[in-house]
Amino acid sequence: MPSTALNRRHFLQNALSTSAAFALSNLTKSFAAQTKRRPNIIFILADDMGYADTSVYGQRKFKTPHIDRLAAEGVRFAQAYAGAPVCAPSRSVLMTGLNTGHTRVRDNFALAAGHVGFKGKEEIRRASLTDADHTIADYLARSGYKTALFGKWHLDGYDPAATPTRHGFQTFKGWLTQTASTQGYFPTQRYDNERLIDLPENANGKQGRYDTTMITDDSVNYIQQSSDTPFFLYVAYDAPHSPYIAPDQGSYAKEPWDEDEKIYAAMIGHLDNGVGKILAALKQKGIDEDTIVFFASDNGPRSEPTPQQTKVVNFFDSNGALQGYKRDMYEGGIREPFIARWPGHIPAGKVSQVPIFFPDVLPTALDLAGAPPQATDGISIRPYLFRPEARPKDRFLYWEFYEPVFEQAVRWGKWKAVRHGRKGPLELYDLAVDPAEKNNIAQHHADVVDRIERYIGETHKPSAEYPDPA
Repeated sequence: MPSTALNRRHFLQNALSTSAAFALSNLTKSFAAQTKRRPNIIFILADDMGYADTSVYGQRKFKTPHIDRLAAEGVRFAQAYAGAPVCAPSRSVLMTGLNTGHTRVRDNFALAAGHVGFKGKEEIRRASLTDADHTIADYLARSGYKTALFGKWHLDGYDPAATPTRHGFQTFKGWLTQTASTQGYFPTQRYDNERLIDLPENANGKQGRYDTTMITDDSVNYIQQSSDTPFFLYVAYDAPHSPYIAPDQGSYAKEPWDEDEKIYAAMIGHLDNGVGKILAALKQKGIDEDTIVFFASDNGPRSEPTPQQTKVVNFFDSNGALQGYKRDMYEGGIREPFIARWPGHIPAGKVSQVPIFFPDVLPTALDLAGAPPQATDGISIRPYLFRPEARPKDRFLYWEFYEPVFEQAVRWGKWKAVRHGRKGPLELYDLAVDPAEKNNIAQHHADVVDRIERYIGETHKPSAEYPDPA
């Protein structure tokens, strides 16, 4: 991005967030004064898991006991949103605290700039984080935290310099977009920081080491080796993203389901078992009450809009009553499970109806860590962790997306607006009575539509990777 555009963006962000940063600073000081030890922070992210793909959010055909335990022992958010309806931009929002009107990566592909590479034989242009972009890990590392990522990064595009270890993560084991041999559920190679190592157990078509299991094992080992230094651990699973592959069908092998359905349930089962092992490691290490664990998913289900995948997620009713899938701006594409657990600190078994989204994760982590606040499009949700019944802040949540056409969405209180195309009319839904977004009532609320239109105009900022049409 040109320096003039970058400076303009930073100026706007700072101007918009000055009052919020001042309030957050005061909250941070008071919180830090009350705590004897800065908490470890673990963020567990599923990939393409639907809103209703866990038992606690409504799944009835398979079980997720360990994710359910997180909710039973913590706070479950009923109206939480990912950063985008697909993987890369959602993770960019999560890491930078900036919505898709401001963050670097706004789609799995870039319109311009970025770097060109190949996905199979297809030439693709992708955006990636640059030296001008800063992540949760950057800020926490500067504040004295150890930082680690195990699993999926997806913010490197085809830029060799855009690795996790150059964006705040001191430890990284997983895969990169730019290296095909590291991808898949049984990869033949894997990164250990910036070193590429072979996995002979998976060579020549063998399936000896499963990606989900490797991510869990690395996370557990990291916890077991932790010291008194607080840590930030980002556990980025690939499951249940396509293709549907599992080392076994587990307890679902004898179900009267089709093969794909058994495998999908087993994939989430392996992920859920991983959550259980992480919680067990915290207990065994004696740091359970010193660690806050978050769980979420990056976007809605159905990795690709194929008949096979549509059949599977419809069979499991992965979106519950919500409309849409991955790549949709409707609730089914962006509303996600979001749980926070911190024994002895936040109340157990509570449900919050406060709308939150991925830009809130960065300021929340900094708040909990007692780290200096940074410019962000989110707010610290710490008050809602301790008081889930608290009333929500009156604010706007924003999304934009470019595949296959430009789309935008806004959440404002009970209102949800969706636009298809750059000049399309805004659809408007009252989520308090219509969470499935069946009834477009824009024509009856011109004042609400006008206010949202003004907000969209103030928020969307073109970038080098995502320029507006001439």
